[in-house]
Amino acid sequence: RSSDLRSAFENGAEGIGLFRTELMFLDRDEPPTEEEQYEILAETARLADGRPVIVRTLDVGADKPLAWMRLPPERNPALGYRAIRMYAEHADLVEAQLRAILRAGAVGPVKVMFPMVATPEEARELRALVGRVKERLATEGIAHDHAIQVGVMLEVPSAVLSVGAIAREVDFFSVGSNDLAQYLFAVDREDTRLAHLGSPFHPAFLRLLETAVAGAHAAGRWIGLCGEIGGRPLAAPLLLGLGFDEVSVSPPRVLAAKA
Repeated sequence: RSSDLRSAFENGAEGIGLFRTELMFLDRDEPPTEEEQYEILAETARLADGRPVIVRTLDVGADKPLAWMRLPPERNPALGYRAIRMYAEHADLVEAQLRAILRAGAVGPVKVMFPMVATPEEARELRALVGRVKERLATEGIAHDHAIQVGVMLEVPSAVLSVGAIAREVDFFSVGSNDLAQYLFAVDREDTRLAHLGSPFHPAFLRLLETAVAGAHAAGRWIGLCGEIGGRPLAAPLLLGLGFDEVSVSPPRVLAAKA
Protein backbone atom coordinates (compact mmCIF):
# COMPACT_ATOMS: atom_id res chain seq x y z
CA ARG A 1 0.00 0.00 0.00
CA SER A 2 1.14 3.52 -0.71
CA SER A 3 0.58 4.40 2.96
CA ASP A 4 3.10 1.73 3.96
CA LEU A 5 5.62 3.09 1.46
CA ARG A 6 5.22 6.65 2.68
CA SER A 7 5.54 5.49 6.28
CA ALA A 8 8.75 3.62 5.50
CA PHE A 9 10.34 6.58 3.73
CA GLU A 10 9.21 9.05 6.41
CA ASN A 11 10.97 6.83 8.93
CA GLY A 12 14.19 6.98 6.93
CA ALA A 13 14.08 3.80 4.84
CA GLU A 14 16.69 3.84 2.07
CA GLY A 15 14.72 1.54 -0.20
CA ILE A 16 12.19 -1.29 -0.27
CA GLY A 17 14.03 -4.49 0.55
CA LEU A 18 11.09 -6.83 0.03
CA PHE A 19 7.98 -6.00 -2.01
CA ARG A 20 5.64 -8.97 -1.47
CA THR A 21 3.80 -9.43 -4.75
CA GLU A 22 1.55 -12.20 -3.40
CA LEU A 23 -0.50 -9.49 -1.66
CA MET A 24 -1.74 -8.50 -5.13
CA PHE A 25 -3.04 -12.03 -5.66
CA LEU A 26 -4.87 -12.63 -2.36
CA ASP A 27 -8.56 -12.08 -1.61
CA ARG A 28 -9.71 -12.17 -5.20
CA ASP A 29 -11.32 -14.68 -7.58
CA GLU A 30 -8.75 -14.44 -10.37
CA PRO A 31 -5.12 -13.34 -10.73
CA PRO A 32 -4.32 -9.68 -11.44
CA THR A 33 -3.52 -8.84 -15.04
CA GLU A 34 -0.09 -7.74 -16.22
CA GLU A 35 -1.41 -4.17 -16.47
CA GLU A 36 -2.79 -4.18 -12.92
CA GLN A 37 0.53 -5.41 -11.57
CA TYR A 38 2.47 -2.89 -13.65
CA GLU A 39 0.39 0.04 -12.37
CA ILE A 40 1.05 -0.94 -8.73
CA LEU A 41 4.76 -1.56 -9.29
CA ALA A 42 5.23 1.60 -11.36
CA GLU A 43 3.52 3.68 -8.67
CA THR A 44 5.81 2.05 -6.08
CA ALA A 45 8.86 2.97 -8.16
CA ARG A 46 7.60 6.54 -8.49
CA LEU A 47 7.00 6.87 -4.74
CA ALA A 48 10.46 5.41 -4.07
CA ASP A 49 11.86 8.41 -5.96
CA GLY A 50 15.15 6.85 -7.02
CA ARG A 51 15.49 4.48 -4.07
CA PRO A 52 15.83 0.78 -4.96
CA VAL A 53 12.77 -1.47 -4.86
CA ILE A 54 13.34 -5.23 -4.61
CA VAL A 55 10.30 -7.08 -5.93
CA ARG A 56 9.93 -10.69 -4.84
CA THR A 57 8.13 -12.82 -7.41
CA LEU A 58 5.04 -14.80 -6.51
CA ASP A 59 5.55 -16.80 -3.30
CA VAL A 60 2.39 -18.79 -2.60
CA GLY A 61 1.51 -22.28 -1.50
CA ALA A 62 2.27 -23.69 1.96
CA ASP A 63 0.90 -21.12 4.44
CA LYS A 64 -0.25 -18.78 1.62
CA PRO A 65 -2.85 -20.63 -0.48
CA LEU A 66 -4.76 -18.95 -3.30
CA ALA A 67 -8.44 -19.87 -3.55
CA TRP A 68 -8.55 -19.57 -7.35
CA MET A 69 -5.44 -21.72 -7.83
CA ARG A 70 -7.06 -24.76 -6.18
CA LEU A 71 -3.88 -26.37 -4.93
CA PRO A 72 -4.26 -29.94 -3.65
CA PRO A 73 -3.80 -30.42 0.11
CA GLU A 74 -0.29 -31.45 1.19
CA ARG A 75 0.92 -33.35 4.20
CA ASN A 76 3.97 -31.09 4.58
CA PRO A 77 3.14 -27.88 2.68
CA ALA A 78 6.25 -26.00 3.85
CA LEU A 79 8.34 -28.71 2.17
CA GLY A 80 6.16 -29.09 -0.87
CA TYR A 81 4.70 -27.40 -3.92
CA ARG A 82 5.31 -23.69 -3.33
CA ALA A 83 6.98 -20.57 -4.70
CA ILE A 84 9.24 -21.19 -7.74
CA ARG A 85 8.40 -24.91 -7.68
CA MET A 86 5.00 -23.99 -9.09
CA TYR A 87 6.26 -21.72 -11.88
CA ALA A 88 6.56 -24.30 -14.65
CA GLU A 89 2.90 -25.26 -14.30
CA HIS A 90 1.79 -21.62 -14.18
CA ALA A 91 4.11 -20.22 -16.85
CA ASP A 92 1.65 -17.62 -18.21
CA LEU A 93 1.06 -16.23 -14.73
CA VAL A 94 4.78 -15.96 -14.05
CA GLU A 95 5.54 -14.36 -17.42
CA ALA A 96 2.85 -11.72 -16.89
CA GLN A 97 4.37 -10.85 -13.53
CA LEU A 98 7.91 -10.67 -14.88
CA ARG A 99 6.74 -8.43 -17.73
CA ALA A 100 5.14 -6.08 -15.19
CA ILE A 101 8.30 -6.02 -13.05
CA LEU A 102 10.59 -5.40 -16.02
CA ARG A 103 8.34 -2.62 -17.29
CA ALA A 104 8.30 -0.98 -13.86
CA GLY A 105 12.08 -1.04 -14.04
CA ALA A 106 11.83 1.65 -16.71
CA VAL A 107 10.22 3.94 -14.09
CA GLY A 108 12.76 3.48 -11.29
CA PRO A 109 15.51 1.17 -9.97
CA VAL A 110 13.48 -2.03 -9.56
CA LYS A 111 15.20 -5.37 -8.92
CA VAL A 112 13.64 -8.82 -9.23
CA MET A 113 14.15 -11.54 -6.61
CA PHE A 114 13.06 -15.18 -6.67
CA PRO A 115 11.98 -17.08 -3.53
CA MET A 116 12.80 -20.64 -2.39
CA VAL A 117 15.72 -21.29 -4.73
CA ALA A 118 17.49 -24.44 -3.57
CA THR A 119 20.04 -25.23 -6.31
CA PRO A 120 22.29 -23.50 -8.86
CA GLU A 121 20.29 -25.17 -11.63
CA GLU A 122 17.11 -23.44 -10.49
CA ALA A 123 18.90 -20.08 -10.40
CA ARG A 124 20.20 -20.66 -13.94
CA GLU A 125 16.71 -21.50 -15.24
CA LEU A 126 15.18 -18.43 -13.60
CA ARG A 127 17.87 -16.14 -15.02
CA ALA A 128 17.20 -17.60 -18.46
CA LEU A 129 13.46 -17.05 -17.97
CA VAL A 130 14.07 -13.35 -17.25
CA GLY A 131 16.20 -13.19 -20.39
CA ARG A 132 13.42 -14.66 -22.53
CA VAL A 133 10.85 -12.21 -21.18
CA LYS A 134 13.23 -9.30 -21.88
CA GLU A 135 13.64 -10.49 -25.46
CA ARG A 136 9.85 -10.57 -25.97
CA LEU A 137 9.43 -7.08 -24.55
CA ALA A 138 12.22 -5.79 -26.78
CA THR A 139 10.63 -7.42 -29.83
CA GLU A 140 7.32 -5.75 -28.95
CA GLY A 141 9.04 -2.40 -28.48
CA ILE A 142 7.88 -2.06 -24.87
CA ALA A 143 9.99 0.02 -22.48
CA HIS A 144 11.65 -2.05 -19.75
CA ASP A 145 14.89 -2.35 -17.79
CA HIS A 146 17.08 -4.51 -20.02
CA ALA A 147 19.82 -4.57 -17.33
CA ILE A 148 17.61 -5.38 -14.33
CA GLN A 149 19.38 -6.93 -11.36
CA VAL A 150 18.28 -10.50 -10.64
CA GLY A 151 18.57 -11.93 -7.14
CA VAL A 152 17.48 -14.93 -5.12
CA MET A 153 16.42 -15.48 -1.55
CA LEU A 154 18.56 -17.72 0.62
CA GLU A 155 15.91 -19.61 2.56
CA VAL A 156 16.95 -23.21 1.96
CA PRO A 157 20.18 -24.44 3.60
CA SER A 158 21.27 -26.15 0.36
CA ALA A 159 21.27 -22.75 -1.35
CA VAL A 160 23.49 -21.24 1.35
CA LEU A 161 25.93 -24.13 0.96
CA SER A 162 25.87 -23.57 -2.83
CA VAL A 163 26.10 -19.78 -2.68
CA GLY A 164 29.31 -19.61 -4.74
CA ALA A 165 27.81 -21.54 -7.64
CA ILE A 166 24.49 -19.67 -7.45
CA ALA A 167 26.39 -16.36 -7.47
CA ARG A 168 27.48 -17.09 -11.05
CA GLU A 169 23.82 -16.83 -12.06
CA VAL A 170 22.61 -13.84 -10.00
CA ASP A 171 23.49 -10.28 -9.00
CA PHE A 172 22.53 -10.31 -5.33
CA PHE A 173 21.15 -12.34 -2.42
CA SER A 174 18.74 -11.79 0.43
CA VAL A 175 18.60 -14.16 3.38
CA GLY A 176 15.02 -15.03 4.35
CA SER A 177 15.82 -15.58 8.00
CA ASN A 178 12.43 -16.93 9.10
CA ASP A 179 12.30 -19.74 6.56
CA LEU A 180 16.03 -20.43 6.77
CA ALA A 181 15.68 -21.04 10.53
CA GLN A 182 12.62 -23.20 9.90
CA TYR A 183 14.47 -25.46 7.50
CA LEU A 184 17.74 -25.51 9.43
CA PHE A 185 16.15 -26.63 12.70
CA ALA A 186 13.32 -28.71 11.15
CA VAL A 187 10.83 -26.56 13.05
CA ASP A 188 7.44 -25.64 11.57
CA ARG A 189 7.26 -21.87 12.09
CA GLU A 190 3.45 -22.15 12.34
CA ASP A 191 3.61 -24.57 15.29
CA THR A 192 3.55 -22.59 18.53
CA ARG A 193 4.56 -25.70 20.50
CA LEU A 194 7.99 -25.47 18.89
CA ALA A 195 8.49 -21.73 19.34
CA HIS A 196 11.32 -22.35 21.83
CA LEU A 197 13.36 -24.03 19.11
CA GLY A 198 15.03 -22.46 16.10
CA SER A 199 16.36 -19.26 17.66
CA PRO A 200 18.03 -16.95 15.09
CA PHE A 201 20.72 -16.32 17.75
CA HIS A 202 21.69 -20.01 17.91
CA PRO A 203 25.37 -20.51 17.00
CA ALA A 204 24.41 -22.96 14.24
CA PHE A 205 22.19 -20.35 12.59
CA LEU A 206 24.80 -17.62 12.95
CA ARG A 207 27.38 -19.88 11.32
CA LEU A 208 25.01 -20.39 8.40
CA LEU A 209 24.59 -16.62 8.06
CA GLU A 210 28.37 -16.24 8.15
CA THR A 211 28.68 -18.80 5.36
CA ALA A 212 26.12 -16.94 3.26
CA VAL A 213 27.79 -13.55 3.64
CA ALA A 214 31.31 -14.86 3.08
CA GLY A 215 30.24 -16.79 -0.02
CA ALA A 216 28.37 -13.87 -1.52
CA HIS A 217 31.20 -11.41 -0.92
CA ALA A 218 33.82 -13.83 -2.21
CA ALA A 219 31.87 -13.89 -5.47
CA GLY A 220 31.59 -10.08 -5.57
CA ARG A 221 27.85 -10.06 -4.83
CA TRP A 222 26.00 -7.98 -2.25
CA ILE A 223 23.77 -9.66 0.31
CA GLY A 224 20.88 -8.46 2.43
CA LEU A 225 18.63 -9.97 5.06
CA CYS A 226 14.91 -9.86 5.68
CA GLY A 227 12.93 -11.51 8.42
CA GLU A 228 12.14 -11.13 12.08
CA ILE A 229 15.75 -10.99 13.26
CA GLY A 230 16.36 -7.84 11.19
CA GLY A 231 14.07 -5.78 13.38
CA ARG A 232 15.54 -6.89 16.71
CA PRO A 233 17.85 -4.28 18.28
CA LEU A 234 20.00 -7.04 19.76
CA ALA A 235 20.66 -8.38 16.26
CA ALA A 236 22.01 -5.14 14.76
CA PRO A 237 25.63 -5.56 15.96
CA LEU A 238 25.56 -9.21 14.89
CA LEU A 239 24.32 -8.44 11.38
CA LEU A 240 26.80 -5.58 10.99
CA GLY A 241 29.62 -7.74 12.29
CA LEU A 242 28.71 -10.54 9.90
CA GLY A 243 28.97 -8.04 7.04
CA PHE A 244 25.43 -7.79 5.67
CA ASP A 245 25.15 -4.97 3.12
CA GLU A 246 21.44 -4.38 3.66
CA VAL A 247 18.78 -5.23 6.26
CA SER A 248 15.06 -5.07 5.63
CA VAL A 249 12.60 -4.36 8.45
CA SER A 250 8.93 -3.40 8.69
CA PRO A 251 8.19 0.35 8.39
CA PRO A 252 7.56 0.92 12.13
CA ARG A 253 10.98 -0.57 12.97
CA VAL A 254 13.07 1.49 10.54
CA LEU A 255 13.91 4.31 12.95
CA ALA A 256 14.96 1.98 15.77
CA ALA A 257 16.99 -0.21 13.43
CA LYS A 258 18.82 2.76 11.94
CA ALA A 259 19.54 4.20 15.42
